[in-house]
Formats: sequence, C-alpha cells, structure tokens
Amino acid sequence: MPETPVKSVYVGVDLGGTKILAGVFTPQLKLLASAKTSTKADRGPKSVFERISHVVRDAVDEADLDIKQVRAVGIGAPGSIDPEQGRVIFSPNMPGWVDIPLKKEIEKQLDVPVFVENDGNACTLGVHVAELGGKPRNLIGIFIGTGIGSGLILEGRLYSGFNRTAGEIGHMILEVGGPKCGCGNKGCFEALASRTAIFRRIHSAVKDGQKTILTDLLGADLSDLRSGDLRKALKRGDKLVEKVIEDAAEYTGIAVGNIINIVNPEYIVLGGGVIDALEDEMMAIIVETAKDYAMAGAAKGVEIIASKLGDNAGITGAAVLARDSAKG
Repeated sequence: MPETPVKSVYVGVDLGGTKILAGVFTPQLKLLASAKTSTKADRGPKSVFERISHVVRDAVDEADLDIKQVRAVGIGAPGSIDPEQGRVIFSPNMPGWVDIPLKKEIEKQLDVPVFVENDGNACTLGVHVAELGGKPRNLIGIFIGTGIGSGLILEGRLYSGFNRTAGEIGHMILEVGGPKCGCGNKGCFEALASRTAIFRRIHSAVKDGQKTILTDLLGADLSDLRSGDLRKALKRGDKLVEKVIEDAAEYTGIAVGNIINIVNPEYIVLGGGVIDALEDEMMAIIVETAKDYAMAGAAKGVEIIASKLGDNAGITGAAVLARDSAKG
C-alpha cells in the first residue's frame, strides 16, 4: 500500500456552543475520519483552545495519519468573525469570547496553518460545494442548533458584507419585545426557534404545571433533554412538544419568507441538529409558512430543502475553507 503523501489532507472543525467536531478530508472532500468532544465553553477560551487541538489530533490519529500530513485546518466558529485575522470578535453563546485570537492560538498548538470563518458561513460553504456541486449562484443556508447560524452565497461567492458580519439571519427580529437573545436583543429568530429556545419553552411550561411525556422519559428537571427526545415525544402524541415545535417551525418559515422577499435566492437550505432530528415534523410547516409570507410570485422556483450533510455540514465547509485558503 503506498504511503500517504506529506501535506495531503485537510481538517475541518465545527466549533459549537456545546460540542466540537473535527473531520479529516482528502482534497476531494472525502471524509476519512472524525472525532468530537464537548466544548465546555464555561471553562474559558484557553480550555476551548486545548480541546480544539486535542480533537483535531484525535481525528488525525483516527485516520491513521500524522499531524504533519495536515496541510491546513479550517474552523467554523460561532459569532462575529474577522477571517483575515482569524479572530472571534464576539460570540453570544460562548462566555467571555470577545476579541479572541483563535487562529493564532490553534496554530501555536498544532503548528499547522489555520483559517477561521463564521460557523454558518462554513456550513453554507459545505452545502454549496460538497452537496450541490457549487452550482447554485445564490444560496442561503440556515443551521438550527444551540443557536442559529447562517450564510449567504451570492453570485457564486460567500458574501460577508461591509463589516464581515453579513448573514446573521438568526438575529433577525421576528417578535418585537420577544424573549431575550444571547446577543442582547429581544425577539431574535434565534431566541424563538433555536434548540436553546425550544428547550427553554419546554422547561418553562413544565415549571408552570403543563404535562409532557418528556418528564416520564427524563425526570422532572429534564436536564438530559436532547433533540432526539423531542421526536420520541412527538411520536407519542405529546401536545406540549407538538405546539413548541410547530411554533419554532412557523418562526423559521417566517424567516425564510423574509429571505425570499429580500434576496430571492435559488436555494434556501436548512440544516443543523434540530432539522436533522425533526426534518419530517418541521419542513412541511416551514415551506408552507414561507410561501404564505413571501410576496406573490417571489417563491416560484425557489428550492427550500433540508441538507443531507447533517452534522457534517460544518466540518465539510471548514475543510473547504482550509483547502481553498491554503491554495491561496
């Protein structure tokens, strides 16, 4: 068997509010191996740097390779990002993450070139390049997990805006005076339809005395609640969970309808842990609501689909970022 050439692979890292996922990819974006760990963001940035480096090395080891064979690492990180400097300007779901030199710190630990992009942008890149072959000229990605990440591909290129903060669809205000968001505003899409928002509503309802099968499955405090548990509850006819998920899907549909009116892209692709777990329960509501809120004729021909990359959208897009940035 021939030896793997030196500097032959790329690593994509999806840095989330609750977990870090790393994947090792060939230049053709074939996934060779992956590894994951919990983020533990409450321990501070230094601990997260160490956890990123550790999970990258674990993924490379899982692929039976050496870190010296990694040509570059791409990281999709939550929040406002300065990609040129590789800094996290601000991350609402990561305590204390203000002006964090992520690129510099991970390069120091791995001795490999590192490139950083907003996580929603990275996921959108992954969908655009690996799933749709780079064909759509205009595509919007929306990824619903701990928060709501998103990205814009306009005229075939990732669009980041004047201050490199464009595409924060999760912080579109959908309900004036609504629940407070991690960004400091009230009524953001993220505060209404993210996994965090869904769990918060269920916890609040249980405290108010509403009944749910989830307490039978997980105990009264619901401390181990996961997206998959919501699907189990829905299959058993849980009215509380049904209402909360329906509302989240409707808010998502309203956001999608707004995007159709403003950008009118060829594709709007939804992904992330919530969509991955509840695609069958949410997508029909999202599409129907989006068409209700889109202006007459605006939604014609617009494809509103769920990504098939699932949890791998972020690492795939981060690998695309690493591959294409290292070429430059």
